[in-house]
Amino acid sequence: MEEITYRPIGKIRTPHKEPKGTPIQPPAAEGIEGRIEILDEYAEGLKDLDGFSHVILLYHFHLIKKTTLSATPFMEDREHGIFAFRAPSRPNPIGLSIVRLGEIEGNILHIKDVDIVDGTPLLDIKPYIPGFDRRENVRFGWLENNIQKLPEKKDDGRFVK
Repeated sequence: MEEITYRPIGKIRTPHKEPKGTPIQPPAAEGIEGRIEILDEYAEGLKDLDGFSHVILLYHFHLIKKTTLSATPFMEDREHGIFAFRAPSRPNPIGLSIVRLGEIEGNILHIKDVDIVDGTPLLDIKPYIPGFDRRENVRFGWLENNIQKLPEKKDDGRFVK
């Protein structure tokens, strides 16, 4: 299969200086602020984004040094296939977070509910649209019995080694 290459459109800046201790999903990072520095050549693409309250960020897990097809998630004590949870140690280390969008100043986006490590390369931004992105009657597998653990769980560094 043909190789696919992406170039970052900017960098995500956050108070999380390393994976260990970082919240593992945006709802567990409520109120944590960060910013996105969009490269000048992509700033035109921000036009009209200020009308949205939330954005979907797609980014590269730049600190991940290994790939695995199964591992133990932060909110579970048994192993699962990598495609059954959102660990960063994936065949293609792409992350996804839905964050609150604040003010946009030129090529700087102020964001909240940030669960991303500082310096992470940003691949894309998409507006969050409830009519497109929210689904009803959702099942979420093994996490249904563990979702209540989210507020206290933090990254423990297990996927960076």
